[in-house]
Amino acid sequence: MAKETPKVDPADSLIVSEVGPWASEKHARVQRYIEISSATRKKYVPPPSWHAGATYIELFSGPGRSLIRGTKTIIDGSPLVAFKAAQANVPFTQMHLNDFDAGNSSAVDARVRALGGAATCYNYPADVAVDKIVAAVNPSGLHFAFLDPYNLEGLSFDIIRKLSKLKVDMLIHVSVQDLQRNLDDYSKPGGVFDTFAPGWKAHVSANQAINSFRAALMKYWMDEIRKLGTMPAKGVELIVGSKGQRLYWLVFVSAHDLGQKLWEAIRDPMRQTTMDI
Repeated sequence: MAKETPKVDPADSLIVSEVGPWASEKHARVQRYIEISSATRKKYVPPPSWHAGATYIELFSGPGRSLIRGTKTIIDGSPLVAFKAAQANVPFTQMHLNDFDAGNSSAVDARVRALGGAATCYNYPADVAVDKIVAAVNPSGLHFAFLDPYNLEGLSFDIIRKLSKLKVDMLIHVSVQDLQRNLDDYSKPGGVFDTFAPGWKAHVSANQAINSFRAALMKYWMDEIRKLGTMPAKGVELIVGSKGQRLYWLVFVSAHDLGQKLWEAIRDPMRQTTMDI
């Protein structure tokens, strides 16, 4: 079977990813966070030179531009949304962007540079890139990580654990569809749940209805995040598709006391689920 020709953006001839129309909702939360956190970020940005800096981090960056599936509409991906939002307010001192696909990594690097910026771009599995990024940034700085993996397999709990060593806020995409579609396979010994939520079997019974199992697993996962000394904000946001299908949760995790106020300001309260755990 012939390999499909990669789609490109005619504006710059670089590759694009394909996304659903709901991708813009995630990007809106990223943009809004960067806007409302600008006053706090400014306290970390030089001058004076001793200020520790403020960093934007993505481990699943994509190529920086995306085609909305089934249309001809091309939109900015989250790295460009973040860059532009920061430039309009208080720029990040560093951007660290990773994508396992070398073509994506190269494209997002070129696009940030075309905007007059500079990003440190990596081409590694996320669990490898996170070590390099944590080592590269100032631990005393203020950091924001957007974790937007394609599926739960990419969201190893070790990634969250390692990032939590920094002063960091995280916006995390957790795929409901992937969890539900692959629940049986993921819950097998050595399956994805063992890396997504290590130790879950001692606390969550798989012998229950899907909705109950899903809620119990997420509660355990969020409790484990709390043990890291950081705090998931209340009001997990559920994003649904055009036909009402449950797509993914957005979970905001903050390293500081203002985290809940920030989340209240950026989320859509009409989409809040009952997962206030």
